Amino acid sequence: MALLPFRRKQAAGGGAGQPTDISGLLAGYSIEVMPRTAAKIDDFKALLPQGTRVYIAHIEGTPIEEMVETAARLSDDGFDVMPHFPARIIADAQVLEDWIARYQGEAGVRQALLLAGGVKAPHGDFHCSMQLLETGLFDRAGFTRLHVAGHPEGNLDIDPDGSDATVMEALRWKQAFSERTDAQMAMATQFAFDAAPVLAWSRRLRDEGITLPVHLGIAGPAKLQTLIKFAIACGVGPSLKVLQKRAMDVTKLMMPYEPVEILSDLASADDLGLIEQIHVFPLGGIRASAEFAARHGAGVLAPVQAEA
Repeated sequence: MALLPFRRKQAAGGGAGQPTDISGLLAGYSIEVMPRTAAKIDDFKALLPQGTRVYIAHIEGTPIEEMVETAARLSDDGFDVMPHFPARIIADAQVLEDWIARYQGEAGVRQALLLAGGVKAPHGDFHCSMQLLETGLFDRAGFTRLHVAGHPEGNLDIDPDGSDATVMEALRWKQAFSERTDAQMAMATQFAFDAAPVLAWSRRLRDEGITLPVHLGIAGPAKLQTLIKFAIACGVGPSLKVLQKRAMDVTKLMMPYEPVEILSDLASADDLGLIEQIHVFPLGGIRASAEFAARHGAGVLAPVQAEA
């Protein structure tokens, strides 16, 4: 399996009083939407660079028809569409095959993010992404790119004892799968707020023989209260302290958060490990995240109406 082209440019600036250039790190970023958030955007082409990979999150209860309709709209606009396939809300192989066929037939989709999903009890036969891979349905359908979840700060749903033993075992399985198949694979991670634990995790994976590229999740601009709520709900670990520290600073409490610090720290790092690309979670709105990227040299700015 060949790695994707590495898009990061050498960070410029960074001297005393000089901001670090994060444009190279943001180049080619991907972004996540849901059908209900995508419906608020009149024209994605006015916000996102042509060819941007757009993940479509499948939340429990969202009809597959809405997912496919959103995928078709984005695909028709020239974006690289990657829908979620959450194992625990897929009843069986027949349903999985139907979803794949719908995405292909109506939206031309040939790539997917496979993950367990955020529900406790499986709705049917599947409980993890490895079972989805084992069906062979994506391979037979001609999917060329398959992403899986990455957990830089662990996952208490998977490893309740606070270790990452089960997560690492699963990751080694996925590494082996990538080596015995033609699938182009990468890890799309949960969002983080502190570069240090993420960099340590990325380097550790590489040292242990993992080669899957990391598409690192960061939270786009949002209110601090919104980010803390999502961080707790999603089980973000050590880097949550960054938000808690910010919440104690009265001068910053009412200011919208922007991911400048973590991106600057990453851009200044000598060794990114497996980190290849940035994936943006637009927790404060798609437009806010797209405009942030554009202000930092990685997008487009157009005079369009604000989101409803």
